[in-house]
Amino acid sequence: MPASAAAPVSAAAPATHTKRSPGTAAKNGNGSRAPKGPTRLFVLDTNVLMHDPSSLFRFEEHDIYLPMVVLEELDSHKKGMSDVARNARQASRMLDALAGQKGADIRQGLPLAASSNREASGLLLFQTELLAHPLPASLPQGKADNQILGVVQALKQQQPERAVVLVSKDINMRVKARALGLEAEDYQNDKTLDDGELLYPGSLALPHDFWTRQSKTLESWQHGGQTYYRISGPIVDKLAINQFVYFESAGEPALYARVTELRAKQAVLRTLKDYTHLKHSVWGITSRNREQNFALNLLMDPEIDFVTLAGTAGTGKTLMALAAGLTQVLDERRYTEIIMTRATVSVGEDIGFLPGTEEEKMGPWMGALDDNLEFLAKGDGGNAGEWGRAATNDLIRSRVKIKSMNFMRGRTFMNKYVIIDEAQNLTPKQMKTLITRAGPGTKIICMGNLAQIDTPYLTEGSSGLTYAVDRFKGWPHGGHITLARGERSRLADFASEVL
Repeated sequence: MPASAAAPVSAAAPATHTKRSPGTAAKNGNGSRAPKGPTRLFVLDTNVLMHDPSSLFRFEEHDIYLPMVVLEELDSHKKGMSDVARNARQASRMLDALAGQKGADIRQGLPLAASSNREASGLLLFQTELLAHPLPASLPQGKADNQILGVVQALKQQQPERAVVLVSKDINMRVKARALGLEAEDYQNDKTLDDGELLYPGSLALPHDFWTRQSKTLESWQHGGQTYYRISGPIVDKLAINQFVYFESAGEPALYARVTELRAKQAVLRTLKDYTHLKHSVWGITSRNREQNFALNLLMDPEIDFVTLAGTAGTGKTLMALAAGLTQVLDERRYTEIIMTRATVSVGEDIGFLPGTEEEKMGPWMGALDDNLEFLAKGDGGNAGEWGRAATNDLIRSRVKIKSMNFMRGRTFMNKYVIIDEAQNLTPKQMKTLITRAGPGTKIICMGNLAQIDTPYLTEGSSGLTYAVDRFKGWPHGGHITLARGERSRLADFASEVL
């Protein structure tokens, strides 16, 4: 490869550190197990800091290296009110706090352990000198990405006995690095799950010999029109509070229940209300499959404050959430109104600014709300005539408010039924901001399809919806269910499977 012009490279840290023991098989910032041996040197791309400013403290005993061009890019992205700009400002403040520590020597490296994050025991190293490094002539030398690649190349030559790893959220950047023979990794510490298939489904099928195994120790009783079972055995270790269990076998009675208590090696199951029957219909709708029945049991339970619904297109998430909300707002008067919001991320090109008030601007994003309200209003006032349907529509509209997520910070919702649609496009930080708006008597429902993420840098493993499902698992006042079967139409079901 032809050598390029001289470019800046950091004053390298020593190849090995005598004061700190070599890295053990602990997790590094990328969520993988670090091999035993000398500590590694991770060179961070700008997009990692703008995605997660706290990434500086996610690499445990390993050292972090910041090329000068990264600081330049942080500076150019710090203006504005977007999440990227906020993260750039937060990262800059963290760097300033580390550099301002008493006795800190930026040329020797800044100890990360001096901050409040005690898990990080490595050094933060900055670029402090110039050094020539070879890069292909076909790579434009003025581009920031290529300057970072040059720094990684120089560090690798300067410290051949030490692993130098580029960490970037940019796929093309990682591909270019590997083409140059450099080690590159994605930043994965933000991922709640390594694989979307590991997401907690919220339900569990009981084994075919369940009743046979429980025959000697099973206790059952009735209270308030529902049957309770106390079970024991190895199956208990697989259960979580508010998880649904079901037993379906030919020739035997089916069981659909929810875990209400876990103690020692025993669990208590409570049978469910059957929302498949017309006498238990919710605002005129009934569940069409097992998972929808589980979901309606969560949505209609006043003891459940937080519900997450995941599922592909057409599984009935929005329809069930709205029907349960209307029943509890208008019929049972449990909540004062329904508040609906969603992440405004476009599927295609942005159509530009929208006129009107906050609610009018959110109108085009709320097509799903309008479609489902139209269906629910028809079902409720089918024989009421034109005037009756108009009155029903006006009553429903008066109790449903559409809010933008941009103005949620600092608000407190009391006795409200809050629906967060398209939650898969939220970051964990945005999810926390929305859920912490809940005041006394408020119920929050988060819905989303993890196969339809439109936010850059978000994946199934790092989505705010995945984060919420994982963190609320087992909480006595929260529940989750993954809806498995589409009920929209045979066309939509087939398209979900084959496209």
